[in-house]
Amino acid sequence: MKQLLYALLLLAAMTGCQHKSEKTYVHDILLPMTPVKNQGSSQLCWAYAMLATIETEHLVRGDSVNLSATYVGRMLPAYRKAYRTNSERAMCQTLLNIISRYGIVGYDVMPDDATADLPTPRYVFMLGARYTPREFAHSVCAPNEYIAMTCQPNTPYYIYTEVPIADNWEHNRLLNVPMDTLRSRTDRALKNRHPVCWENSRHAMAIVGLAHDQQQRRYYVMKNSWGSKQPHGGLVYMPCEEAWRDVVAIYMTHAAYEE
Repeated sequence: MKQLLYALLLLAAMTGCQHKSEKTYVHDILLPMTPVKNQGSSQLCWAYAMLATIETEHLVRGDSVNLSATYVGRMLPAYRKAYRTNSERAMCQTLLNIISRYGIVGYDVMPDDATADLPTPRYVFMLGARYTPREFAHSVCAPNEYIAMTCQPNTPYYIYTEVPIADNWEHNRLLNVPMDTLRSRTDRALKNRHPVCWENSRHAMAIVGLAHDQQQRRYYVMKNSWGSKQPHGGLVYMPCEEAWRDVVAIYMTHAAYEE
């Protein structure tokens, strides 16, 4: 699916959230983030969004990492063979599963515009140390560091349940909670300076802040993956009420969930 189609679908999900030039936003919370990346014509928004969440979580801790979604795209064909799918679309949980198996590398060695002839790195070098991509991945995202939540009203709450959408070809099971809990946990995580990975049936982004406009309407500040030449440098200001109308899942660290 082309980037233009993604844009149209996201805008349809954000009725009333057009970026008019006269509208201004006041940041109530804005977490640090790495530069906005560009997924181009790929369907890897789930990888970009989850990596952006991991990056901001590290920046808040005083640690700096900038990770390559291009590397994840390279690993995807081998990973999805066991699931007999050719889909480039997936859930954000898939990013966590892929880097747990194949690792991750830095954005500087495999940026968004890396061509197919660029070799996949065998090692990651950082602060004088050498890691395999898998060792490096475990240093930036420990196994089971993130909790995934969904809201399936027809399923008992506070049990792990499969999300019945085509993108969940892995049959991932997420913690099922009421919608009010999704919202309150997200708001609390942001107030405690933790990012949240947000996903609906069309797109995924990292929530990195809260804002309001002149009418005191509240917005989630989301880091998108369509490049920095978009309005607001690539950030999206989504009305808080809009964010929950078609939500599929959110992801945050266990520390964010428990605080």
